[in-house]
Amino acid sequence: MSHYVFTAIQQRRALGWLVLFHIIVIAASNYLVQFPFDFTLPNGFVVHSTWGALSFPFIFLATDLTVRIFGQRLARRIIFWVMLPALVLSYVLSVLFADGAWAGWQGLAVFDSVVFRIALASFSAYAVGQLLDIFVFNRLRRLKSWWVAPTVSTFAGNAVDTLLFFAIAFHGGANAFMAEHWPHIAFVDYLFKLSICTLLFVPAYGVLLNILSRRLTAFRHEEELPAPVCAAGE
Repeated sequence: MSHYVFTAIQQRRALGWLVLFHIIVIAASNYLVQFPFDFTLPNGFVVHSTWGALSFPFIFLATDLTVRIFGQRLARRIIFWVMLPALVLSYVLSVLFADGAWAGWQGLAVFDSVVFRIALASFSAYAVGQLLDIFVFNRLRRLKSWWVAPTVSTFAGNAVDTLLFFAIAFHGGANAFMAEHWPHIAFVDYLFKLSICTLLFVPAYGVLLNILSRRLTAFRHEEELPAPVCAAGE
């Protein structure tokens, strides 16, 4: 297991960029989840899903890389700083661009309970799912096989996140289609996330881990910075 040491400035830089990345992905996913799509399998079975299923797994990739390189303390700080801004931005974005079209600033003057429920569901699911992901990943990251921790933590975190989000956002809600089909859509959404993570994000995790480790540790030789204050894994 590699050991990474970073300065306070490097950690603040990483924290800022990772918080911004999380907020953007969450807001985009909350907006895209309002747009379902169907596709038919060769056996005639119709699968319901949403476009948000394709964007949200990026969160788990970023979180697992953060825990691996910087430790679970920084990963938890990211969740703390992300939750409220992501909730507000998700609500504002979904109100201003209702049904994919510009609705005007006047929409913010009227409280939209449907949009707020989706944003609140994301708030809850993100916090619980990410904390579980961090806990599981940190327990497994010292194993010799690097792929075990991101795979298992992503499976567990996505399961909790998906169930909480769809149940809170759509169970008994005003959107008749989503209220009726949310268990099916949630299950398909989960399978989509697992497929994407297994085929794309886990291999990408290995590549990015190698690149980021070299790049971040190189900063210590390129810049005049204070002495190291934190080692990964704290």
